[in-house]
Amino acid sequence: MTRHTLAYFGAYSLSLLGNGIASVLFPLLVLAKTGDVLAAGIVATATTGVGAVVGVFAGVVVDRFNRRTVSVVSDVLSAASVAALPIVDALWGLHLTWFIVLGVIGAFGDVPGLTARESLLPRLVARQRSAPHALDRLVGIREGVSGVLLIAGPGLGGLIVWLIGVSATAMWVTAATSLAAAIVSLTLPRDIGAIDTIDIDTGPASTRPATGTGPARVVRDLLDGWKFLFGHRLVLGATLVSALSVAVLTALQVVILPAYFTDVDLPGLTGLVIFGIALGSVVGAGLYSATIGRVSRRTWFVVAVCGSAIGFLALGSLAAPWVVLIATVWIGLTNGPFSALIGVVTIEAIPDRLRGRVLGAQNAVLLAAPALLVTPIAAFAAGFGLAATGLAVGALVTVVMLAALVSPAFRGLDAPAQDRLPVAFDATPDAGRPPGAPQSPTPEV
Repeated sequence: MTRHTLAYFGAYSLSLLGNGIASVLFPLLVLAKTGDVLAAGIVATATTGVGAVVGVFAGVVVDRFNRRTVSVVSDVLSAASVAALPIVDALWGLHLTWFIVLGVIGAFGDVPGLTARESLLPRLVARQRSAPHALDRLVGIREGVSGVLLIAGPGLGGLIVWLIGVSATAMWVTAATSLAAAIVSLTLPRDIGAIDTIDIDTGPASTRPATGTGPARVVRDLLDGWKFLFGHRLVLGATLVSALSVAVLTALQVVILPAYFTDVDLPGLTGLVIFGIALGSVVGAGLYSATIGRVSRRTWFVVAVCGSAIGFLALGSLAAPWVVLIATVWIGLTNGPFSALIGVVTIEAIPDRLRGRVLGAQNAVLLAAPALLVTPIAAFAAGFGLAATGLAVGALVTVVMLAALVSPAFRGLDAPAQDRLPVAFDATPDAGRPPGAPQSPTPEV
């Protein structure tokens, strides 16, 4: 760990910690000020919907400007939107419109910051001339940190509510963490956020840098990212498998398991589901980081895929509360290495100048997947019962995981990154530029 790596993870942790605290405080504040459950749902829907749309366009921003700058501005914007809550409450009083407006402003900060920070990792590794598999280890550490903060953030939010109650002033804590994340990011060298570019006129369309300001140019830049996503089998496969996992886990957490634990008269165990998954993810990601280089990526992929299938089948059986809780830990244990591995090979496969747009498209798919799948699963549960739904979900995940296991897209995971990139998407910075032609300047702000 160098000081730049520590700064990166410090900013990442502070930003994620603030989001975790806000995930508890913000909904409670909406309920306390409006007294209406429907209002809380409207705010959540508005912010989630805007977040998905922003996620699509965030990639263009991340590919146009210095990525360190984007992450800093995003954290400052998030801090400002949260800090405005107690100020507005003191001056005019908070109501539904204010919650929607400030929540939407916060969404404009969260998604670009997430995409920009993820795009910084390859540059961080390359700048430090790190040892082989350094990217694997850093992504594995990041997954472990995410698991810890998935527990710590909401836990700290609950502690704040217990100590000082539900009030707008409690949101100063979240604003402080986001602002601290921005300050820590400023300690990173500016060149870590630079973007590899090629000449816009001579480079292949699929590897154009994001440039220009007209609507047509923005649309073309967006399409370049989506074309790459759908044209690269490995990136597309990783996106679809990850989207299914996120959607199924969301459906289990918000529909099936709460109803199951209520039926067995143990509703308090519902909260342990997130804890179990997070705990397993921390251990699994740690094992991946510690063993990569001695254990091949393909081996880890097989273990993670088979383990996930077993875990979801056990969870879907709803055999007994203790079986369900053990299965959640097991799913987290296999999901940690899987998420780290998929994250690494995806980052390696995407050319730097396209990374923001492709990651933005991926994030949009991951945000949309639960919205598309949770309601049909809930309807299936209402019509056929929890037991049948659990088994159907387990079977669906198993079929998809087995398909991924035999898919040619996931067979060359240990090959050099350049060998996994189609010729049409050449990742070299000088691809398509005539000999002697100057490199396009990196957009800066």
